Amino acid sequence: PFLLESPRWLLGRDPESRKARFIIKKLRGLRYDQEVETEVSHFVVASEKQHMDTEDRVNSQSAVMELFSDKSVRPFVVAAIVLQMAQQFCGINAVFYYSTMFFDGVIDNPQVGTTIVGAVNVVATWVALLLMDSCGRKTLILWSSAGMFISCIAIVLSLLGFFSNMVALGGVNAYVSFFEIGLGPIPWLIVAEMFEAKYVATAMSVSCQVNWSCNFIIGLAFPYMNKYLGPYSFGPFALVLLLTFIFAAFELPETQGTTPEELQAELVRRNSNVVYHNIDIEGNYNVPLDVEWRMAMEQLKLEEEDAMKKGSYNYGFQPMTQSAPRISQASFPQEPTTWASSMGTSPPTR
Repeated sequence: PFLLESPRWLLGRDPESRKARFIIKKLRGLRYDQEVETEVSHFVVASEKQHMDTEDRVNSQSAVMELFSDKSVRPFVVAAIVLQMAQQFCGINAVFYYSTMFFDGVIDNPQVGTTIVGAVNVVATWVALLLMDSCGRKTLILWSSAGMFISCIAIVLSLLGFFSNMVALGGVNAYVSFFEIGLGPIPWLIVAEMFEAKYVATAMSVSCQVNWSCNFIIGLAFPYMNKYLGPYSFGPFALVLLLTFIFAAFELPETQGTTPEELQAELVRRNSNVVYHNIDIEGNYNVPLDVEWRMAMEQLKLEEEDAMKKGSYNYGFQPMTQSAPRISQASFPQEPTTWASSMGTSPPTR
């Protein structure tokens, strides 16, 4: 009774579905039918666009190859894969899988340590729900990777004897807490925010495969790491977290409150000053123009200015080179003779 049917799926089968409208009204908390119809139109238009995009890709290369070949989304594919790898290679499942083995010798009862880690995991997940909408995705990844890195260092130093075993226990719990606010949920959340609807399913599938492959590697390798590295077994995890922090700081886009189209436009703006073959592709021009056309116009302008200086520029008309003909006085009409001038005297006065 608590699980509602997907309104998008219902509208995909029947755009006039009354059940879909009822569910939308209930989920959105809408009061008026006009608001409901506006939401329905958004669903229908998005569904039709996605269907058209899918038809355009029929008889073409596979969806995965198209995802990697599209240069406009390739950086986002790399970001999604890197975050999925970082989520597993940071060693979180090594703690969950082998916490009892890890706490053996650290505290008297390793199962107590495992229970504490599980409780901290639940509480940290609830805190993550509160932070998810108030902080940016990139900010949470930075805080998460930095906090986990410091926790790894504290764990290694504790195992080496620089601090007490209780510091190691606290470091593991801090490590799990920082994971849950960033590297835990965001690698899954950010995929749906970075890609257009036609790529979301494929990108999520690729991310899932990468995540579980890395999970398998960690589950298989950590017992050997613990055996041969001993107290330094968290050292490789610290290195991965440091690289994750650097990647998030300089390459990861902020997806909160943006659309995939805005992210792509921001990516173009960031790369606008990249120079290829000594040509500034975008430069600092506000209006993007073809490079060859711009260079041709500049060259033509220089040639015209040079011709003006030499006096050989063609203005489109011929200047007057001969002097104007003199006009004789006879050509002008003579003024009529007045009475005074015909009599030779001045006119009489009264």
